[in-house]
Amino acid sequence: MQQGVRIAKRDIQSHMNIFVFIFVLFIMGMVFGAVIVNSMNFVQKQDLFFYLKQFFEQSINTGGVGKATLFKDSVLYHMKYMLLLFLLGISVIGMPIITVLLFIKGLVVGFSVGFLVNQMGWYGLLISSASIAPQNIIIIPVYLIAGSLALIFSLTLCKQLFIKRVHQPILQGLVRYSILFGLLLLILTVSSAVEVFFSNTILEYVLRWIYE
Repeated sequence: MQQGVRIAKRDIQSHMNIFVFIFVLFIMGMVFGAVIVNSMNFVQKQDLFFYLKQFFEQSINTGGVGKATLFKDSVLYHMKYMLLLFLLGISVIGMPIITVLLFIKGLVVGFSVGFLVNQMGWYGLLISSASIAPQNIIIIPVYLIAGSLALIFSLTLCKQLFIKRVHQPILQGLVRYSILFGLLLLILTVSSAVEVFFSNTILEYVLRWIYE
């Protein structure tokens, strides 16, 4: 156990630049998402807000989709996304796609929060805090770690393939890589439970308070 902790600590320290790069990339995505909101014209914002308002009102009137269905859909989404990152990490040529996916993830978060705040002010901030923040406190670090691991493993494969003097136990690294992704997926299952059973419940109360 202690040896595993020492190895993990050594790996993090030796690849700190990649973790920092992924974090900065995600922040840039969030900023770019907020900039997109500000660059939209009035008609585009009103059209999008109209559909968003309809969704909110429908959620109040129908009580939304069953929580079991939402939980299953959320878990399946995370499984597909993590599997994609995992496969890109072992494909070598997937490094640019990994960075694009994480940038888009930040862009979506930045756009969602920015649009709600832009259109609804403090109410939008309240809705964002209820519907986006709780699960993303878990989701964002997990995806950043997963993206960093995928980049690190892909770089390791590149060194093994193209630098003759580098010889690392790839099979052992692949096993560790797979185990870490499995653990991260388990954490994302917890985030799905938070999203469905906590965030959605709070969001329903907030929407009823705003619209009723």
